[in-house]
Parts: sequence; structure tokens; C-alpha cells
Amino acid sequence: MVSWCIGHLVSFAEAGQYDEKYCKWKYEDLPILPQPWQFIVPDEKKQQFEVLRALLNRPDVDSVTAATDAGREGELIFRFVYQMAGCTKPVKRLWVSSMEDAAIREGFANLRPDSDYDALYQSALCRAKADWLVGINATRLFSVLYHKTLTVGRVQTPTLKMLVDRDAKILRFQKEKYYTVGIHSGSLKADSGRIADAETANSLKEKCTGTTPVCTSVKREKKTEQPPKLYDLTTLQREANRLFGFTAKQTLDYAQQLYEKKLLTYPRTDSQYLTEDMGRTAQHLVSDLLGLLPFAQGLALTPDVDRVLNSKKVSDHHAIIPTAEFVKQGFTGLAESECKLMNLVCSKLLCAVAAPHEYETVTAVFSCAGNEFTAKGKTVLVPGWKEIDQRFRSTLKADTEEEVLNTLPELAEGQSFRVTSTVSEHFTSPPKAYTEDTLLSAMERAGAEDMPEEAERKGLGTPATRAAILEKLVQMGFVQRKGKQLVPTKDGINLAVVLPESLTSPALTAEWENRLTEIAKGSADPDEFMAEIEAQVRQLVKTYSCISADKQNLFQSERVIIGKCPRCGENVYEGKKNFYCGNRSCQFVMWKNDRFFEQRKKAFTPKIAAALLKNGKAKVKGLYSEKTGKTYDATVLLADTGGKYVNYRVERKG
Repeated sequence: MVSWCIGHLVSFAEAGQYDEKYCKWKYEDLPILPQPWQFIVPDEKKQQFEVLRALLNRPDVDSVTAATDAGREGELIFRFVYQMAGCTKPVKRLWVSSMEDAAIREGFANLRPDSDYDALYQSALCRAKADWLVGINATRLFSVLYHKTLTVGRVQTPTLKMLVDRDAKILRFQKEKYYTVGIHSGSLKADSGRIADAETANSLKEKCTGTTPVCTSVKREKKTEQPPKLYDLTTLQREANRLFGFTAKQTLDYAQQLYEKKLLTYPRTDSQYLTEDMGRTAQHLVSDLLGLLPFAQGLALTPDVDRVLNSKKVSDHHAIIPTAEFVKQGFTGLAESECKLMNLVCSKLLCAVAAPHEYETVTAVFSCAGNEFTAKGKTVLVPGWKEIDQRFRSTLKADTEEEVLNTLPELAEGQSFRVTSTVSEHFTSPPKAYTEDTLLSAMERAGAEDMPEEAERKGLGTPATRAAILEKLVQMGFVQRKGKQLVPTKDGINLAVVLPESLTSPALTAEWENRLTEIAKGSADPDEFMAEIEAQVRQLVKTYSCISADKQNLFQSERVIIGKCPRCGENVYEGKKNFYCGNRSCQFVMWKNDRFFEQRKKAFTPKIAAALLKNGKAKVKGLYSEKTGKTYDATVLLADTGGKYVNYRVERKG
């Protein structure tokens, strides 16, 4: 009998399940440190969990084979279900990263006791508990202090900090003007270096005009650009964002749809290689795609499949490639977005097995008026994989960057040319705002240099979670999309500023991954790790016990001034339910749900309130009459007598 998990069927319980008092967020209740930990099955996953519980506990089932993903997270998913179901039957572990028949058969022939993976499970459990402790406690702590829900997470918060830091660099950037002088002779153009002022540039131009510069050096260099690797989820999301404007979440959703249609392999992968037993499969795929893809028609390709095979670099899942089912079905019945993604994945597979791209660069230096001028050229020797890439990109409606080749004439040292000269004006450019493409890349690299080579996770988040992290930052109002750009909001900037560096730096993730790798190897104590995490949480709560009154209002919405108070002359502001005087000792307030307006079925708008405050009256259209059942236009008068409630009356049109 075979069944499956749908992601995490079992999760840690919410804080309120440990004690009813935790349903409300209070500083006095922090830190929350569960002892013992409790678990739940989310409502939407109960049906599948009950299927598994029934199967695990059937009397005719005497053993269990765990066949979840071959990695830390896969081990955690299985153990949680096994324990929650109350199962005690012996377990064997299937450990395969390839879906090839031969690999699966070999895996079943070499099943190992699940106890061999206890250390890996402890590593996964520590990571999950630590994320819960830091996330729950830090979120509640800073939300209570600043009177606004401020979601804090080990991955989410450093990601936000990267956006805020980039935004600050852009704002601080001071544009600087500079000049270059160019010398020209026919198709030959050489440029000077940067010149700070126009006077110097114009002087050099005059000196060069009509002269005969001499070529002082010619350097030729043959270079090779290796084919790209296959897609993991992050590189697929990056390129789909760059070429099609897809968000990371959209790319994951489309890839998941294609996977469920059996047209694409499993998308939530961090590997860019196939297992070594997939060589024949890859060979057949490439051959079939050459006939299926319009942009590949007539392409002469001798694929080197071995280049994409490396079992050592495949953990849970291999790289993303099309399936044999896609070759049979083609693009029939697919949505435009799905077609775009399939074309992208197919072209990447063809590029990855194609020949390297070979070219020659030429750098020539000229001496003129005591200055050096440089000309650069490039000549393609073997198009290789770039021919496939260019063919694919030529089919896109989206604007893509095309490489401009500059071919220099034949040059030799000692050659001289009669030239004209020009001056060009330029400006330094600020750093570019992050797009999802560049941010995903930055997340992947963040803190990675401080992590062990064998760490299961590097960078911030995983390929499977990064899209959700970006969406959550947008949803929470900390980040906004401006076209393809991701830009922090005022609240996002404030949050990144008020949080301690320990929560905004990728260093925390790097530190954890070092320790978790040691736990997975059995060389570090999981209890010791968790004790340190709990100590860090206690210290965080203790350190940030209170903040100044000014800072408490940091995340409050800016108050909108409606007008002046008729009683004390202070500003009147719009609230959620009313228009109120900013002077706390003044009792003046106009309620939006005032009976006067509700009876007349008219919304009490800021425009009406502003007119009443300014003129003592407001022209209002469409007031309802209970007597006639019709609407009418009238002037509403503010009849304030200084009491607890403000009154209004109607001055009808004659």
C-alpha cells in the first residue's frame, strides 16, 4: 500500500493552544517557551492525515517504508506524521533523489533502518523549533511595543533589511557628471578614460583633432563561455521575472500546475543537475525537443549530456526539466503563461547540453596628445549554446538585451590613423532597486560564505519558500511593487531600523546552519542548541522591555487634518469612526455613524465634515426623506451647543 503527505501534514500548535492567555498579545506573557511541544493537523489536511493514520495502524501492516524527500525536511515531515498517528511499527528508509526506475529499484534493494537518520531528524526538529521560538516571540514583542502587527522572521526580516539598505543607497546617491573624449577613424573608435571637467575634455579634443595617433598595443584573447546549468527553482523564478515579469509566486504556481499535469518535473528543487542514471532519459528528451520546438528547427546539435549529470550535487530533487509526457502532448491545451515557462525550461535544457560559446576579444591602445585611448572588439568563433539562446529569445515579445558585437578592423602595433575627435557627457548611475530577479539572487547568496560546504540550506530561505516570503512582505505592507521593482514602504524602513542586528542580519541563519549541520552529523547536541535559542529569546525580551513615547507612535498612520475645531481652534482629524479634535481636553467629536446622517441614508464623508468645520454648513445632495420616500438636496447646518454630542439640522432649498 502506498500513500503520501501533502507538504507538512502536521504542524506545531499555535501559542493559544498552550494557554488561553496567549490568545492575547501581552508583554508580560513573554517569552513563550513550550514545554512540552504540542502539534496540530490543520483542518484542510485532516482528511489525508486520517488516511495515513488508518493505514499506519492497520493490523495487516507490520512495517513502514518512509519515502519522503531525501533531505532534512523530508525526514521531519515523515516523523511528525508517524508520531502523531501513534505508530510504533518498524520503519525502513528509502533514500532516492532520482525517479528513474533503476534508481528506485536500487533504493528499495538498499533500505536502511530509519534510526540511521535520527541525527538528521534532530537537526530538522531544532531548525523548526528555533524558527517558531524566534518568530512567535519577536513578532509579539515588537508588535506590543509599537502597537502594530510587525511580523518578524529569521528569513523575512533580513530580506527586508536588504531592500531597505539598497533603498538608502539610492536615496543617498549623488549624481556626478564626467566626460570622455573619443577619437574616430572610419569604423574605428577609441575612448579616453573619465575626465572630471569639461574644460580639460575640450582641451584634449582640440589637441587630438587632425593628429595621427599611433597604436601602441594590440591584445588578442580567446575566451570560452561554458553552457549554463539547468534550472533550479530560484534560477527559473529569476529568469521568468526578467523575461516575462512573472513574480516568484506566479512562476512557482505555473510550475506546480505543469508538474501536476505531468509535463514538468518537481519544481521545488535547489539542484541544477540530474542524477547520473538519467543520461539516457536526458538524451531522448533533447532529441525529441529538437523536433518539437519551433525555434530549434534545423538546429545542428550534438548534445553532451554528461555535462548536466552529477548525482553528488542532487539532494532532495534533481533540476527542473520537461517530462516525456510533455514530448507526447506538446503545448496543446496550455495557457499562455504555461507555454512561456515550458519554452523557457526546454531552451535551458538544450543550452545546457550544447557546445561552449567561443569568442575572441581584441583590446587596442592608442597614444594621442600624451593620452591613452582604448578600443575594444569581439568576434564570435563558435556560437555554441548562445545560438540556441538567441533563437529562443528572438521568439519573445518581451524586450531582451541583445549582445552588440563590435568588430575592429585589422590592427597592428605602430599603425597610425588620422582622426577626428568628440567630447561626450556622462553621469554616474545610482545603484538599481531590487527586482524579484536580483533579490532572489541576493537571498541565495546572503551569508552563504559563512556556512559550511555541506550545509543543507545556504542563503536566506529555500527555493520553495522564497516566493512566499516576498509575497508576505508585500501583504504586510512592508514592501510594495513598482513595476518590476521591489521597494520598502515607510513601515518597512522603520521596522528594519528598530529591530536589533541579530534579527536583520543573515549571520543568524549562517550561525544556525553551521550548528544544524553539526547536529545532522551527530557531532553537536540538539538540547544544547535549543537551550541557547531559548536563552537568546529570553535576552531579547529582557532587552526590549520598553521604548520611548515618541517611538511608540512610529508605525501609526499619519493623521489627516479635516479642519479647525469650532470650540478650541485646534486641528480636527479623521479617525476610523469619527472626526475628532486633537486637543485631548476638548470634547468636540463628530461621529460618522451619527443618527442624523444614518436616518437620511447619507454617508458622513470627510468632504461634508470639512465644509461644516470651515463654513458651519455644507451643501449635501441625495438626502433621504422618511416621509416621502424620496431624496432631496439641502444645506446641512452645524448646530454645536458645546455639549457632549454635536447636533445638525437641515436648511431646505426653497
